[in-house]
Amino acid sequence: MNITTVGIVGAGTMGNGIAQACAVASIQVIMVDISEQAVAKGLATVSGSLDRLLKKEKITADDKAAALARIKGSTRYEDLKAAQLVIEAATENYELKVKIVKQLDALLAPEVILATNTSSISITKLAAVTGRADRFIGMHFFNPVPMMALVELIRGLQTSNATHDTVHAMAKSLGKSPITVKNAPGFVVNRILIPMINEAFFVLAEGLATPGDIDAGMKLGCNQPIGPLALADMIGLDVCLAVMDVYMAEFNDSKYRPCPLLKEMVAAGRLGRKTGQGVYSY
Repeated sequence: MNITTVGIVGAGTMGNGIAQACAVASIQVIMVDISEQAVAKGLATVSGSLDRLLKKEKITADDKAAALARIKGSTRYEDLKAAQLVIEAATENYELKVKIVKQLDALLAPEVILATNTSSISITKLAAVTGRADRFIGMHFFNPVPMMALVELIRGLQTSNATHDTVHAMAKSLGKSPITVKNAPGFVVNRILIPMINEAFFVLAEGLATPGDIDAGMKLGCNQPIGPLALADMIGLDVCLAVMDVYMAEFNDSKYRPCPLLKEMVAAGRLGRKTGQGVYSY
C-alpha cells in the first residue's frame, strides 16, 4: 500500500511533530484534536518549528509554505477517512487510547492501518479491541519528532508482515531510521531510559550530588547530549512516573519501583518544563 495521506489524532507535542515530519516529506496530513484551540496551537507550533529551520537555511520559504499547506487541522474524526494510515498520538492513558482506537476502528475503511504512538502501553492489548488487529502497529516517535531519527515499530502478536513492511517503508520515506521491536512494556529505548532516569532521582534523593553535577557526570562520562534529570524535565515527570508505574505493574519486579522523590514532585505539580518547574526552574 502506498501511503499518501496520514491521519493524526492529537495535535500536542508528539502529534504536531509527526504532522511536520510527514508534511515535509510531501505526505498529506489530517491532524485532529478535540478543540479548535488545540488544533490551532498545534499548527502554530509546526509553523514556529519550520521558521527555525528557515532561519538555519535548512528549508526555503517555499518549502515552509508547501509543508503547511499539506496539513489540514480538524476537530472532526470523519475527516480522517481520507487517510491510508491513522496514528493515534493522544495522552499516555490506556482508557483514553482504547476509546480513540475503537472510535477509529468503527469509522475507517477495513484496509486502513491503525498505529499508536504509545511509549509504554501494550500493542497486543490495544490491537485486540479493534476488528483489524493484523493492521494495527506501534509507531513510537521520539521527541522532538522533526529532529530525532528513531522510530520504534512495535509488532503486536497479531500484526501482519504486510502491515509492518508498509509502515517500515513509510517511516523511511520520512527520513527516519526505524527499528523493529517485539511487544513488551516500554519496548526497547524506554525500557532502558526511564529506569535510568528513575535511578538518577534516587541518586538525587540520597544527596550524592547536585542535579547539575549528576547531569554533568552523565553527559561528560557517558557522552549523553542531555543529562537524565534535565531530560526528565523535558519528557515530563508525570510521564516518567506513569511509565515506571506500568513497569512495576507489568513486571512485578521491585527494580522498577518509582523513586519516592519522583512521586513527591509529581504530587506537587512540578512536572518539568511544561509547568515551569521540575528538577530545574524554567
